[in-house]
Amino acid sequence: MNTIRISGLLRFAAALLGLAAASAAQIETKHPEPPKVEQANVGQGKVAQGRVAQGRVSQGRVSFDQAVAKLRKDLDASLAELTALRKKFDEERRPKGERISELEGKLFRARAEAAERGRESDRGVQELNNLKFALGKQKAEVQFLRSVLRQYVDLFDVGVHVVEKQRYGKTVKAARLAQDNALLPHEEVFRQQIAVLSASVDRLHEAVGGTRFRATALDGGGLMTDGTVAMLGHSALFRSNDGRVVGTVEQKLGILEPSVIEFSDAKTRSQGESVIQAGSGSFPFDPTMGQASKLAGMRETFLEHVEKGGVVMVPIFAMAGLALLVAIYKWLTIAWLGRPARKKVAELLDLVARDEKAKAEASVRGMKGPLGEMLVGGVEHMREPRELVEEVMYETVLKTRLSLQKALPFIAICAAAAPLLGLLGTVTGIIETFRSIMANGASDVKSLSGGISAALITTEFGLIVAIPSLLLHAYLSRRVRAVVGQMETTAVSLLNRLPIRTGHRSTPVVERAQVVSGGAADPGLIRAQVEDILSEILRPLAGGNGNGKGEQPKAV
Repeated sequence: MNTIRISGLLRFAAALLGLAAASAAQIETKHPEPPKVEQANVGQGKVAQGRVAQGRVSQGRVSFDQAVAKLRKDLDASLAELTALRKKFDEERRPKGERISELEGKLFRARAEAAERGRESDRGVQELNNLKFALGKQKAEVQFLRSVLRQYVDLFDVGVHVVEKQRYGKTVKAARLAQDNALLPHEEVFRQQIAVLSASVDRLHEAVGGTRFRATALDGGGLMTDGTVAMLGHSALFRSNDGRVVGTVEQKLGILEPSVIEFSDAKTRSQGESVIQAGSGSFPFDPTMGQASKLAGMRETFLEHVEKGGVVMVPIFAMAGLALLVAIYKWLTIAWLGRPARKKVAELLDLVARDEKAKAEASVRGMKGPLGEMLVGGVEHMREPRELVEEVMYETVLKTRLSLQKALPFIAICAAAAPLLGLLGTVTGIIETFRSIMANGASDVKSLSGGISAALITTEFGLIVAIPSLLLHAYLSRRVRAVVGQMETTAVSLLNRLPIRTGHRSTPVVERAQVVSGGAADPGLIRAQVEDILSEILRPLAGGNGNGKGEQPKAV
């Protein structure tokens, strides 16, 4: 405030000085210096007027000096007041400066403290972030440990022996229920999982020296029996309380409960019983870790295997038996056919070529079989027209073919129907399996696989019947064609050797010779034979009547 007052006084003094200077300048302007008198004859009156004016100027100067003196006096007073004010200001500024310095010191310390607090806050935020990160890592580790322990519980349940599930089943079940309960705290879940881990560690210690415990198992008759189990490693022996059942404990296919495979050897039975009762002795050991016993338990007789196929196995075996009987009958029929020697046939053809009918009839009487019957008819009519001879021999060929091919289509029908019956049984079995799944659930994979395996038995036997039947039909058809082909070849040879008689038209037999199976190895003939065989095999499937192209009327 004092500084403001001093500044105001100084500005006021400066204004007064400026006002005084302006007044002096105005006075000089109003009273300028009188001009010079150029003319000598200025009158005395004008001189007097000049003096009066000079007097006024003198009065103006006196007033100005007084004003200046007053202003100076005021200025001195203002300066004195200014000095006093400055002195007072200096006296008042010292404590205020000290106060300001004190406040500035407090401000500095407050700022330093605020900066320190800020750094502490930053450190706190950093520590909080570190704690959050560590907490996240710990949560991840906890989740990982839970996952690992969950897998361990599952593996432990799968890895233990089937009879040990009665011992550790409750512990494993409690751990699984805790794992599936989302409301339980981690500590409780870990406690249940650690219980399984502790049980597995104890099991490892017991497996080194062996252990005994009470258990139940299925005997050979499928009855649940109470007894004692002795385990060494992964091998388990069982003895019933009454001593009636002694053997190894395994899990059979499709059965969840442990099953006892009794010892067939008296010595092994005695050793196992001694180990179970006394806790020491020679332990019967299976080096295959029970796999041999499982395979032995899975073995089944042929009748048991067939019984699993169900009712469909009856028509399959009926068709198999009938097809086999027909095949044996046809094979014996073809095998017992009489066939004249080629040398005798050649001699007969020479006699026919020389037109010696009497000798030819005597030679042909000793020939047996359909070929001999055909030659007898041909020789008896050798003096007749060739068309008649040809018709007589071809009639015998047709009768022989029909007789030999009789019942062969039944074998082909069996070959086609057996796999269809097997497929029917498989579809029926799979339907029953899925019905069982709908009723009981699909938790038991072994039972599901066993049902499907049993359903496939019918397809297995259907193919077993179909493949041999198809091969037998092809073989017997080929044998029939060979017999008929030999007859046709011989008939053509006989016709070609008949002498040409005047008045009788000669009938070409080249076309008939082209279908003879026993002719030359012409590719076209071979292709025709293969097509004929395939048509004979597939004709029952197409609904044919059993007559092939070769059974058409004779070629003209």
